[in-house]
Amino acid sequence: MEIGITTFAEMALGADPGERLRRVLEEAELADAVGLDLYAVGEHHRPDFAASAPAVVLAAIAARTRRIRLSSAVTVLSSDDPVRVWQQFATVDQLSGGRAEIMAGRGSFIESYPLFGLDLADYDELFAEKLELLLALREGGEVNWSGRHRAPLRDQPVYPGPAQERMPIWIAVGGTPASVARAGLLGLPLAIAIIGGQWARFGSLAELYRRALEERGHDPAAVPLAINSHTHVADDGERAADELWPGYQLMMNRIGRERGWAPITRAQYDALRGPEGALLVGDPEQVARKIARQHELFGHRRFTAHISVGPMPHDRVLRSIELLGAEVAPRVRALIGAGAPV
Repeated sequence: MEIGITTFAEMALGADPGERLRRVLEEAELADAVGLDLYAVGEHHRPDFAASAPAVVLAAIAARTRRIRLSSAVTVLSSDDPVRVWQQFATVDQLSGGRAEIMAGRGSFIESYPLFGLDLADYDELFAEKLELLLALREGGEVNWSGRHRAPLRDQPVYPGPAQERMPIWIAVGGTPASVARAGLLGLPLAIAIIGGQWARFGSLAELYRRALEERGHDPAAVPLAINSHTHVADDGERAADELWPGYQLMMNRIGRERGWAPITRAQYDALRGPEGALLVGDPEQVARKIARQHELFGHRRFTAHISVGPMPHDRVLRSIELLGAEVAPRVRALIGAGAPV
């Protein structure tokens, strides 16, 4: 199983975004050094996240790493121009020697729509149309394409091309069945983000995805599925819980106020840390066993840990990454390889 990290470059309101981004580079360097497989940077247009331009951050990471794959998490394709997205990630791919991926999604926030002059009423149509163009660009050569939300392309070459023969394009979802089915019908790799509740309830989405793959003649065993979970690892399980809680509470309650949710309590948080809860928070053995239990249900080929959730001291983030690579990943692979129930 591939094991990697996603980040939104979370920070406290009023913090220095330049300092936070420099710390993201350190985190990515460490992830590379400890043998993790992926480092992915999300796109947000809010004061509590420092990364609104993932490709720029990934280009900086490419120059400071050797082997780790580099992805967005996600590119909000609905509010971007697919040609520029393709050019930016092809550039990252060239800089990194063929390590770039695009993880496309519709986004969990809406700030980018008014920012770029788009109508939320076109939410789904924008994504479907722009994904079609992005996939056409990946085919290479002169592009011919037309749609409703962008000027057409006629015999148009697009430069540069990627270093890879076929740069991966993933679809990322938070739980919308239609989006899951779309990924399967197109034969694209799928990443499911599990951020709340019990992770077992997402098993039906994995089944839907594989049925959609088969419907269009794609081999489910050949197309990877990824699971993304909020994660924090420390040397001691209770310490991990106490370290994550303040930033997690701050972030979830800030978002909750915007969306009309009740404030989260410590009891609810602790329940989410339980065996079937969405949070992977604990010592290396606890986190490894929970990833392995997820694998029994989903059969996924990639796990990505979202580190951190909310602002957290940099040294704790680095320690969590170190433990994920040095201790959690080997345990997960041993557990899965053994094939015994966990």
